[in-house]
Amino acid sequence: MSVADLPHPTASHEAAPSPQDGALPRDMPHDLEAEQSTLGALMLSSQAIEDVAATLREITDFYRPAHQTIYSVILDMYGASTDAVSIDPITVAAELTKRGQLNKVGGAAYLHTLVQTVPTAANAAYYADIIREKAALRRVIEAGTRMVAMSYAGLEDADQIVEAAMAEVQAAATGTADAAPLLSVADRWEGFLDELQAGADPTSLDTPWPDINDIIQLKPGQLVTVGAATAGGKSLFGMNLAAHVALKHGKPALVASMEMGGSELMARLTAAEAGVNLDRLIRRKLTDADWNRIAAVSDRLANAKNFVLDDSANLTLSRVRARLRWMTARGNPPAIVVADYLQLMTPEGGKASDSRAQQVAEISRGLKLIAMEFQVPVVALAQFNRGAVGRRPLVSDFKESSAIEQDSNIIILLHRELAEDGTDTGPKAGEVEAIVAKNRNGASGRIVNLIFMGHLAKLASFAR
Repeated sequence: MSVADLPHPTASHEAAPSPQDGALPRDMPHDLEAEQSTLGALMLSSQAIEDVAATLREITDFYRPAHQTIYSVILDMYGASTDAVSIDPITVAAELTKRGQLNKVGGAAYLHTLVQTVPTAANAAYYADIIREKAALRRVIEAGTRMVAMSYAGLEDADQIVEAAMAEVQAAATGTADAAPLLSVADRWEGFLDELQAGADPTSLDTPWPDINDIIQLKPGQLVTVGAATAGGKSLFGMNLAAHVALKHGKPALVASMEMGGSELMARLTAAEAGVNLDRLIRRKLTDADWNRIAAVSDRLANAKNFVLDDSANLTLSRVRARLRWMTARGNPPAIVVADYLQLMTPEGGKASDSRAQQVAEISRGLKLIAMEFQVPVVALAQFNRGAVGRRPLVSDFKESSAIEQDSNIIILLHRELAEDGTDTGPKAGEVEAIVAKNRNGASGRIVNLIFMGHLAKLASFAR
């Protein structure tokens, strides 16, 4: 017995269903007005999109297939758009037309009806809460239906049926897959042996720097914080790391930058990959030799569709989460996320009276939750406070919050000896110390020296 087998009521107090929705069992929990109001709000306010994306678990939280289609298209448009592109009934209708889905959702007229239905876009998160609650109830009904069918069938022992039933309820409550989680040592043992025999953790990522790889591994669910003072090399570290994952390993990567625009990010990426002087790239004064080097990497960069650089203004945790969902929905879940940098992110929610330290703590905790939710290492770049100038930094030097230290699985502190005018000085001129100050799964306190190649937007390793 499936959800489709449930009886249909003979009458309904709701408005007529959207196109292609007539076959749905109307007695399943859902709220048509909440779904319509939510979609209408999404086409009125970009902030509503962030709020709703942070509230709903998945597209199927919407009950009606037509609403699922509209919501999916809006998320795709939002994830791929710049701030200059508006999302409204006209642009959504145009995108649905491109995909051949406009008539299936009721046409352009239905999109305008959705906008007219919403009382206020400011309540979008409240409407989304209603949708999420109704979806949770449907999952419980579906799980209960399967549990009843299993009990009547009696094909397994009673204890096995009870365990399976508990797993169904757990899945319905958490929104996880229907399969029972493999948590026991017995369940995990064979997979762990396979990892040992492979000689490496298949879920971990390496970095471009062999000496650092000897100390740390980047694993799913980790928050890795890389701290530095101004001009300390943290942006180079983050960009080089993301490029290594995306271009060398061919895995999707997301760089969310609040410090640099797209053109500057592309200039740094091109300088590092082609070995072209960054200043000449920025000033557009390239030599013939520079063009030859760029031509050598052109195909690789032209095909880097899974390497996403998000330079959106006022980037929030919801926007980062929405971008991750957009990439995942397209079949390219990021293998790594780089946020540059943490203290520049726009806080969301909270109270007006919250201190900046409290706001940064919320952002830090939010990035950790994103890492765990999407099972991806999140590399957060962070700024030191002024007290760190002129000496080797400490984990207590993070600007505006000590919560960063608590949330991070790994902390790397970058240190360059700089003169007052910002030039290299001292016996280690041209070098950067990468101090592994915290390493939850390994040794800490180790220092790795890297070569600072600012003219090529690159940090290089002394190791061959």
